[in-house]
Amino acid sequence: MAGEHYFSADPAVAHERHEVVFEALDREFRLVSASGVFSWSRLDPGTAVLLAEAPPPGPATEGALLDLGCGYGPIAAVLAAAAPRATVYAIDVNQRALELVRLNAAALGAAGRILPMLPDEVPETVGFAQIWSNPPIRVGKSELHALLLRWLPRLADGGVAWLVVAKNLGGDSLQRWLAEQGFAAQRHASHKGFRVLRVEKPLP
Repeated sequence: MAGEHYFSADPAVAHERHEVVFEALDREFRLVSASGVFSWSRLDPGTAVLLAEAPPPGPATEGALLDLGCGYGPIAAVLAAAAPRATVYAIDVNQRALELVRLNAAALGAAGRILPMLPDEVPETVGFAQIWSNPPIRVGKSELHALLLRWLPRLADGGVAWLVVAKNLGGDSLQRWLAEQGFAAQRHASHKGFRVLRVEKPLP
């Protein structure tokens, strides 16, 4: 896959299937991926760091969780397994990615709890207990900032967002920018060149 095909709503590249296998929550996940989606041939290193370093939601967690920029759904799959009483909204602009999330959710027995959607399909009334994201840094700074300013304010009271960003792609500057916007942004972990940021909404 060349360039940023995974940003396309309907990727034109050939639809080649692949199985991605990884471990999280002391169990093995096997997900179907395909060409034309982000990091389709393996678990992205940033996503791997996020899943290893950020604390998963507890089994008693209820309400809505958000996988922002879900790709084929590795974060959504782990969130659904960690919090079986929660609903996971998995959003992406890539239709192929959303179809893969549907397939993977069904295979995991979580079709009713993982909801793949385009961003505009998420009801405006939904607030999120947690937001998890390996955000698409390469879309450009203005687009990235607009994305975060659209979704981070939808954290519920007491909610938290977990973001992973490569240091060499601006992880530290993003943390500073989030603080400038009024968010409480802390570096939770630093591993393999990635920053894991813990972000909360400002107090009223």
